[in-house]
Amino acid sequence: MAFEYPGKVNSRILRSNRVATVPRMTRAESQAQTREKLVATATELFLRDGYAATSLDKVADEAGYSKGAVYSNFANKDELCLAVVDQIRAGQTERMLTFLAGAETLDDMLAGFQRWADNTIGDQAWTDFEAEFATRARHSDLVRRELAGRNRAVRDAVAALLDTHAERFGIELPMSAQDCATAVLSLGVGLGVQRAIDPEISVSVLPGVIRLLAGRTG
Repeated sequence: MAFEYPGKVNSRILRSNRVATVPRMTRAESQAQTREKLVATATELFLRDGYAATSLDKVADEAGYSKGAVYSNFANKDELCLAVVDQIRAGQTERMLTFLAGAETLDDMLAGFQRWADNTIGDQAWTDFEAEFATRARHSDLVRRELAGRNRAVRDAVAALLDTHAERFGIELPMSAQDCATAVLSLGVGLGVQRAIDPEISVSVLPGVIRLLAGRTG
């Protein structure tokens, strides 16, 4: 071991005693953090107050930023709202997959799906928000195209999920996976609107239809 002269400053000790400093965020990191906070705040406000009643000024104020910070991240209110739609749907997809995790049989999968549906389909705030923003498509071709693309992506994801589970459980679907996905989503959206008005309506019809598509009537 090397001998260290007592009168010599030990640089290792100095380094260990330095006060830790938090590295400054880069411009990109700071903007990403601002965008994340704006989307989180807008999500809360859109779900609580609705699309029309929520202004960009209100989002900026609640998030603790200037309105300029909103416009440096989003071109307009519709673009911010599309980001909120993406975040909500991604969160719900993650929750659904959590409920389906570990399913070993079709019955297990349908039971998990029904638990997710019970907790999600007909959520009044989410249903009202999606329905209200969807009406923007009547007045904006851009919103219509953007929502159509996102809905198409959801159908594709559901179709892929149906294909995967059909192969796994030895099921022959009565029509294409895309058509099955369209049927399931259409029923789910309609059921959500009805349950937002009357929460007593059961979601069991949804897994029941999936069971019929799977040819399992027992």
